[in-house]
Amino acid sequence: MNAVSTNKFKNFGKFLSARTLQMSTVNISPTATEAGNYCISFDDVKKAHFVIKPYVHQTPLMTCSFIDKLCGRNVFMKTENLQKTGSFKIRGATNAVASLVKRKNKPDCIVTHSSGNHGQAVAKAANNFHIPAYIVMPSNAPECKKNAVKSYGGFVVECAPTEKAREQGAEKVCREKGGSFIHASQTAEVISGQGTIAFEMLKQNPDLDAIVVPVGGGGMISGITIAAKHIKPSIKIYAAEPEKANDCYLSKCNGYITPVDHPVVTIADGVKVTIGENAWPIIRDLVDDVITVSEEQIIEATRLVWERAKLVIEPTSGVGIAAIINEKFSKAKGMHGDVKNIGVVLCGGNADVGTVAKILTGV
Repeated sequence: MNAVSTNKFKNFGKFLSARTLQMSTVNISPTATEAGNYCISFDDVKKAHFVIKPYVHQTPLMTCSFIDKLCGRNVFMKTENLQKTGSFKIRGATNAVASLVKRKNKPDCIVTHSSGNHGQAVAKAANNFHIPAYIVMPSNAPECKKNAVKSYGGFVVECAPTEKAREQGAEKVCREKGGSFIHASQTAEVISGQGTIAFEMLKQNPDLDAIVVPVGGGGMISGITIAAKHIKPSIKIYAAEPEKANDCYLSKCNGYITPVDHPVVTIADGVKVTIGENAWPIIRDLVDDVITVSEEQIIEATRLVWERAKLVIEPTSGVGIAAIINEKFSKAKGMHGDVKNIGVVLCGGNADVGTVAKILTGV
């Protein structure tokens, strides 16, 4: 496993336009809603890069020859599992909290709902600015993630394991505490913060031909897409998701947001949620294709990264690796012989010990 050296970044080109959308959360910046076609522009991502730089790691881009052979291409793993709080989420959370502090006096508190990684990130980001954070979490969220939220100074408020219960719980805490709400994937500043991943990846390796991104609510892939397609218009962006949580695939097929019609049960707990209304236009228009993978493929890919790349990842990160070694990848839209250098985002490493044991033992 090797780290890719950083090259100088150049030729940003023209900014993407952005379209006004009705935002689903509060505390939205004027630049995010007034820019044009989408809820963010490349300018927002570039600004976010400099805002969050003192608070996050520039994570390495790593390679593994065994994974290259399996994929039949050169694979470059963006190791956000090594990021502060153990996932990419600290990027968007930090940008959102910093934006709140910049626009007005510090809010009384920050509120969000999360199954884990976003909650940890918001707790850490709020703590950096000395603001209390209340994280509404489903009762079945991994204990390691609940404990991590508390370790970063956040207050955990448990709720029933449904999206509706999470939303209602967050609304209640906002009313009671006078808090400012930050959505995990639909707040514009969060999306801009996540886009800094692509900003770094194409600085570290300008020769990337495609980037594969696990997709849940869509904040990460939409931010990455805005940044990457602006810096390098020819680049392909592929979403990866579990077959059991394939709302992004269904939505791309139908042309409108299409939630799954069954309870979502997947080992990749970070991508259980449905893509949101602010991420959707970017995904609809600019993401090249969606690759779905089975639970068995996710488990095998996660084990593969642990054993051969020597990186600790959570199963949600395994979704992207499973996609590139899947035969569907070669048949994805836009794939051809010149697409040789593939970036994959290892989005987090906060694996529950019980889940790790299950994957390693197969029990």
